[in-house]
Amino acid sequence: MSWGGFKKAVNRASTQVMLKSGHVEQTVDREFENEERRFRTLEQSSEKLQKSARGYLDALRAMTSAQVRIAETIDLFYGDSGIRDNVSKHYLAAVKELDVDTVKELDEPYRETVLDPITRFCSYFGDINEAIKKRNHRLLDYDRLRHKTLKLVDKPSKDPAKLPAAERDEKVAQDRYDELNDQLSAEIPQLIDFRVPYLDPSFEALVKIQMKYCTDSYNRLAEVQQFMDPQIRENYATGQIDSHIENTLMQMRELQIVSL
Repeated sequence: MSWGGFKKAVNRASTQVMLKSGHVEQTVDREFENEERRFRTLEQSSEKLQKSARGYLDALRAMTSAQVRIAETIDLFYGDSGIRDNVSKHYLAAVKELDVDTVKELDEPYRETVLDPITRFCSYFGDINEAIKKRNHRLLDYDRLRHKTLKLVDKPSKDPAKLPAAERDEKVAQDRYDELNDQLSAEIPQLIDFRVPYLDPSFEALVKIQMKYCTDSYNRLAEVQQFMDPQIRENYATGQIDSHIENTLMQMRELQIVSL
């Protein structure tokens, strides 16, 4: 930090203390404060959306991987009993195709149409926060110089040149503050309004990607269903699956080595 920058930092720190103690009158801009609150809400919501969008692919991969592990275990569980209709083999093949083909096909389109645009939108917040920080610094400078001018008005200096110089410095500080404050007050609402048209295409892409995954999942698992016991399918369709399970349990209870 340069010497000039160091002095500004010290002056601003002193001004903050004096503002808190009431020794310096603080400039209040309700309009800007309202827009900044709206921006903070947008920032928090967007970063939450970014985090959730990033986690969606991870969750999808985790789910399909879990399906494969379940299918592998079921196939081992069925063993020779599944050779007759190969239903466990068909189920394993279906979930593997979902894991290998469908999810990998969705990865690149999802990143390009959903995750990357949301991440790019969030990347603008750093510049805006930096501008708000600079605006606050300029406000501190203006309040400090305005206080200095008021002190010279209340207690005139023996040097008549001090008051005009203080007024000039105050005017320069006010102009610098007003310029950035007006810019932010005008552009932050525009940014907030841009959120919907900007995210509309990503929202549409998200729905289509989810629909493709759900459709592929349904079609692949529907093919497996035809290899299952027709009576089990009938019991499930008619709501009698509980009776089927209970009948099987009753048969197990008849075994002397089983106590259920």
